[in-house]
Amino acid sequence: MADDVMRAPAPVPPVELSEEIRGLLVQLADTLVRVHPGAAMNEAIRLARPLVLAEQLHGPGDEAFATEERLIAALPRVRDGQTRDEYATQIRLIAQGVTQ
Repeated sequence: MADDVMRAPAPVPPVELSEEIRGLLVQLADTLVRVHPGAAMNEAIRLARPLVLAEQLHGPGDEAFATEERLIAALPRVRDGQTRDEYATQIRLIAQGVTQ
C-alpha cells in the first residue's frame, strides 16, 4: 500500500492535435506577432480569434463551430502580464507537440 501512495502518477499523454488545428494554432500565433506583439494578451482575444479562423476556413456553420471548440481546447489560459508575442511562442510550442 505504501508503494502505491508514494508512486508518482503516470504522465498524461499530450492531446492529439489534428493537422488542421496545428495549422490554425500557427495562424493564430502569426497574427499575434504581426499585430501589436508587445501588447498584453487577454482572454477575450483567446476566445474570439478561434471563431474568426474557423469561419475563414469553413464558412459559418457546424463545421466552423466544431473547429472553434477544438482550437479553444488546444489553447492554454493566458497568464497575467503575458504579451501577445509570449503567448504566440507558447502556442507555437503546442502546435509542434513540445508542450500542452
